[in-house]
Amino acid sequence: MTRDYIRPYLMIAPALIVFILFFLFPIGYMIFLSFHEWNFISPEKTYVGLENFKRLVTDPLFLEVIQNSLVYTFLSVFLTVTISLALSLWINKKGKIYGIIQGAVFSPHIISLVSVSMLWMWIMEADYGLLNWIVTKLGFEKVPWLTDPKFALISLVIVSVWKSVGYYTLIFIAGLQSIPNNLYEAAALDKASKWRVLTKITLPMLTPTLFFLTIIGLINSIQVFETISIMTGGGPVNSTKTLVYYIYENGFTFFKLGNASAAGVILLIILSILTLIYFKVLSKKVHYQ
Repeated sequence: MTRDYIRPYLMIAPALIVFILFFLFPIGYMIFLSFHEWNFISPEKTYVGLENFKRLVTDPLFLEVIQNSLVYTFLSVFLTVTISLALSLWINKKGKIYGIIQGAVFSPHIISLVSVSMLWMWIMEADYGLLNWIVTKLGFEKVPWLTDPKFALISLVIVSVWKSVGYYTLIFIAGLQSIPNNLYEAAALDKASKWRVLTKITLPMLTPTLFFLTIIGLINSIQVFETISIMTGGGPVNSTKTLVYYIYENGFTFFKLGNASAAGVILLIILSILTLIYFKVLSKKVHYQ
C-alpha cells in the first residue's frame, strides 16, 4: 500500500527537482538579492532592505523603461494577433497554393532571433537599407528607423511581428479547423451573412486559441531581449530600453546585482498582475466546446 502511494511521487520527482532547481530557486534567490547590495565580486552581500526598490521607483530612467516595455508589449501583441487572425482566415483553404503560402508565412518563426536581428539591421539601415530604398521609390524621405527615438521602438515592434506572425497564424488555422462544420452548415441554411458567421460562430469558437496566444504573446513580448541587444543596445536615448535589457545591463554591465534583482522582482509582479487581470476579465468570455 505504501509503495503504491509513493510511486506517483517518485515518477514526478525528476521533473519536480528540475523545476525547483531551475525555476523556484532562482526566483527565491532573486528576491533575496533584491534586499541586498552586491557587486558580483565581493563575497559579502550588504542588506539594504527596500532601498533598491525605492531607488528604482524614483528613477526617471526606470519609469521610462517600464513605459517602453508596456508600449512594446501592447503593440506587439495587438498587431501580431490581429494580422495573424486575418491571415489565417484568408489562407485556411484547400489547395497547393495555400499550403505554400502557409509554409512561407511560417518560415520566419524557425529562424533564430540573432539572424533575424542581423537581417533587419540591414533592411532598416538608414542610408542603404532595403526599406528606405522602397520608401524613396514611393516618393517619401528616408526614415532613420533605428537611430531616431521616434521610430526605434516601432522598428523593433515590426521585427517582432514579422518573426511571430507565422506561428500565430498556424495556431489560428488549427483552431479554425477544429470548429465543427455543422455550425457553418446551419448558418448557411439560415442564409447568414459572412460577417454574422464571423462574429457569431468563428470568433466565439476561436476564443480559446485567442486566449492562449494572447497570454503567450504577453509573456514573450515583455521579456524581449535579443533584438534590443543586437539592433539598438537600448538606444537611441534609452528609447528602446525595456525591463529585461535594463536588468541585464544593471547586473552584467554595471554589476549592480541588487538593482537588477529588484527590477526582476518588479517584472515578476507586472507579469503576474497583467496575467491575473487578463484571466479575470477575459477568461469568462472564452467559449469551450
